[in-house]
Amino acid sequence: MPNLPDVVLWSIPAFVLLTVVEMISVRLHPDEDAAGYDAKDSATSIGMGLGSIAFDFLWKIPIVAIYTALYELTPLRVPVLWWTLPLMLLAQDFFYYFSHRGHHVVRVLWACHVVHHSSEKFNLTTALRQPWTTLTVWPFYVPLIAVGVHPAALAFCSSANLVYQFWIHTERIDKMPRWFEFVFNTPSHHRVHHASQGGYLDRNFGGILIVWDRLFGSFAPELERPVYGLTKKIDTFNPIKVATHEYVAIAKDLRAARSWGERAGRVFRGPGWRPARAAAATTAPAGKTTRA
Repeated sequence: MPNLPDVVLWSIPAFVLLTVVEMISVRLHPDEDAAGYDAKDSATSIGMGLGSIAFDFLWKIPIVAIYTALYELTPLRVPVLWWTLPLMLLAQDFFYYFSHRGHHVVRVLWACHVVHHSSEKFNLTTALRQPWTTLTVWPFYVPLIAVGVHPAALAFCSSANLVYQFWIHTERIDKMPRWFEFVFNTPSHHRVHHASQGGYLDRNFGGILIVWDRLFGSFAPELERPVYGLTKKIDTFNPIKVATHEYVAIAKDLRAARSWGERAGRVFRGPGWRPARAAAATTAPAGKTTRA
């Protein structure tokens, strides 16, 4: 297959330039209602991003091995051509939606993804706050490998999807043209996704396209100013704690569990799930979740 560029690597200069431009814009034209920038928060986000590069390199070893084995087993082949690549990107975005949604509704998957939602700010450095345990993502893309998409082509599409999502982590853009807002993921849609208000929780999972959310009932428009972060704040800028705090919480819940059913629920049910005895003892406020 033809060599495909490393779009993330090639995009790093643009990431740096756009972040500097946003910082200058915030300084010159401040918005008192916006979350803005915080030096410690941005440093943590950048540190999480650098750490994710190192850990992703390690996770790629078993993932590439699995994908390669599956690719060799299937008799199907999808050639990488000028017209098939957009179709593969569309398919990858489709499965990204379900991967992203799954990482919000299954607690052990949320333990990986929660990292990206842990900042109480929303700016271009927030896009860099990536998890270090992305080994949970690969099963969602097995269907693409099974129909003959080369693992390298899938990696290219995943990288392109990630690069697209960089620019939507900003408060400096209000709304895009109406047609664009209807089809594509935008800063407005993604601000909703990062918000912690009850009506905004677990909405707008799309990567490049927002049409999947419209089709599958998870879309919410931006109607009120978002409040960013988690419903239960972690109050730390320590990258290790940011990367692992939900795994630690799961371990504590497992130790306190009274049955195997409760243990399974603590791992595989939603992030806010509690057994009936605990739910009866403590009732969450209306419209909120106990998701940490």
